[in-house]
Amino acid sequence: MNPLRLLFLLFLIVPMIEIYLLLVIGSIIGPLPTIFMVVFTAVVGAWLLRIEGFNTWFRLQQSLAQGKVPALEMVEGPILLVGGALLLTPGFFTDFLGFLCLLPSTRRRIAQYIIKKWLIQRTPGGPKGPGGGAAVTIEGEFERKD
Repeated sequence: MNPLRLLFLLFLIVPMIEIYLLLVIGSIIGPLPTIFMVVFTAVVGAWLLRIEGFNTWFRLQQSLAQGKVPALEMVEGPILLVGGALLLTPGFFTDFLGFLCLLPSTRRRIAQYIIKKWLIQRTPGGPKGPGGGAAVTIEGEFERKD
């Protein structure tokens, strides 16, 4: 599917879902509790974002100190950013998606999926050289002459 068409559908469908959920939940529990819930989830989301952001930053620093590549933490950072933005957007559907991005277990699964599907390129036949062909190893000796 065309990415622009997908983005258009997203901007069309998500607000419709939000309006529907706000109307249904508002008619069940009333307007003031609905508004309170929307504001409450934004406050709790901002608090959770701060905690998880610091935790991810701490794990990133630990990985770097140990000489490891902090791939998971580097992918989790943007997921946290998206989750925070979704939680600050008023509505129940975006709050649900935002909390999925902020909870450590689901965030880690999302990050692992992104790393596997989009960031790791698997090539049949092993590693590739600079021109896209098979990698060539040339053995030899060298001398440095000043």
